[in-house]
Amino acid sequence: MTTPTTMTADQVRIYEVKRVDVEGAIVIDGFPSVGLVSSIVANYLIDTLQMEQIGIVESPSFPTVSLVRNGIPQHPVRIYAGRPPADRVGRVADRIVAFVSEFHPPPNIIHPLATTIMDWVQEQRCGMLVSPEGLVVDRPGDGRGKGARLADVKVYGIASTQKARDLYIEPNTLPFTEGVITGIAGVLLNEGRRRGFDVLTFLAEAQADYPDARAAAKVIETINRILLRTPLDPVPLYHEAERIEQQLLTIQRSAAERSHLERPTVASQPMYR
Repeated sequence: MTTPTTMTADQVRIYEVKRVDVEGAIVIDGFPSVGLVSSIVANYLIDTLQMEQIGIVESPSFPTVSLVRNGIPQHPVRIYAGRPPADRVGRVADRIVAFVSEFHPPPNIIHPLATTIMDWVQEQRCGMLVSPEGLVVDRPGDGRGKGARLADVKVYGIASTQKARDLYIEPNTLPFTEGVITGIAGVLLNEGRRRGFDVLTFLAEAQADYPDARAAAKVIETINRILLRTPLDPVPLYHEAERIEQQLLTIQRSAAERSHLERPTVASQPMYR
């Protein structure tokens, strides 16, 4: 493994395990949010595009766990890169990078983590950074919020720069004009504004108490429609999002069963919103 390419006084490091050109890429923030919307979106893109792991993010403040999948140990915070296949007329597809984690970073590490990510994104000359988020709502239905039709789930947008607001938010989605965005997404928006870098947050109405595949699917649909030059096939979108929902729910339950072994920094704790 290589030496860290980014380091802060708070001991947040990015290690690149494979050098890949990601200039101009769309970067996805896949840290857990309300309804685990971010995590589902990032995992969907990783699985659908068969993205390869190119790095990890390390900090002593991260949970001391190894996430094992298909017999392979995985770091709690990983970086993947890939791109959709070229379309029928041969246009080059957008490159996509995803930072993904199934676990909540503790509050004291959120700011240095977000600023380290922004530093890396700018060092790599990526094109923009996108944070999928959940917006807490109460839906009528079966007690798990699944009574709402997909068409009823609204998606709001906000951007760090006027250029991004004019180009992506105003013409394509409902502007998020008043409220509070916390956690990684909030710091990324503030850093994007300070640095003049395009950071977009898409907030889908979601339930806070469980992984919400419907909200995540609406955000994926929004990203697909607004940002990607070679759109993803929408047919398997909702079924795949629900499969990932169940996978993350299993991880949550497993983490909760083991939470007595260490301080509660895993995804079973309340959302920081």
